[in-house]
Amino acid sequence: MRMRREPPIQIKSPAQLERMREAGLVVARALRAAVSAVGPGVTTAELDAIAEREIRAAGAVPSFKGYHGFPATICTSVNDEIVHGIPSPDRRLAAGDLISIDCGAIAAGWHGDAAVTVGVGAIDAETARLIEACETALWHGLALARPGNRLTDISRAIEASARSSGPYGVVQEYTGHGIGTQMHMYPPVPNYGKPGRGPVLADGMTLAIEPMLVLGQRHARVLDDGWTVVSADGTSSAHFEHTVAITADGPWVLTAEDGGRAGLARLPGGLAAGQPAGPVSSAARSSG
Repeated sequence: MRMRREPPIQIKSPAQLERMREAGLVVARALRAAVSAVGPGVTTAELDAIAEREIRAAGAVPSFKGYHGFPATICTSVNDEIVHGIPSPDRRLAAGDLISIDCGAIAAGWHGDAAVTVGVGAIDAETARLIEACETALWHGLALARPGNRLTDISRAIEASARSSGPYGVVQEYTGHGIGTQMHMYPPVPNYGKPGRGPVLADGMTLAIEPMLVLGQRHARVLDDGWTVVSADGTSSAHFEHTVAITADGPWVLTAEDGGRAGLARLPGGLAAGQPAGPVSSAARSSG
């Protein structure tokens, strides 16, 4: 019986990580521009146009546009839509909605990928707690993106954080992924599972980590457009994502403008006072 051999995980040199950082900062700025435009009455197509202008102005290319036929620069997933929502001039945001904006960019052949969920105007307390729980779960996962850990140590940290925050469904059908010269690479990064399994993490690996939580049951289904994934029970969803480099100096969050410093620092033991987020040689550039 022939055993299946897993594909190798792409290892980047310090110089290549710097190139990925450039792509990550493009994504960060595009997301910031799109999020700043979110408000009642704004269409998801308008947000898409803003993100595309920001990416192309930086000399980069949107990762998503044309990917397996996807028609837009960003994914805009509203309320019960978990991921892969298609921007539309007919989808106008309303006060109380929540929206996930997922964005990718290619700069000099390297990819960055990140997502954020925000409320539209004033949102109810339950929705606010869902958003906070999902973002917190992401940072717990990112904190374990360190050499010597196993891949599913990240998975377990995400799930444990989500479970401790409330009775949320942790979506299992969709995962994070390796990233580098392609947007989706080996290995998949589940948001649930037992620790201590999967590949050993090593300096130079890069992962896109992206928890997805729903207010109800974890199950998802795809709409007739072939892209939009919604919660099976119609409950609201949140989605956060960052691209992180695993380095000897700790997690370097390539799609966070501060390199991940603020997010990691808010976790118990996540980042010691004065410790750089990512390689010491890149600390001076961590804010872009």
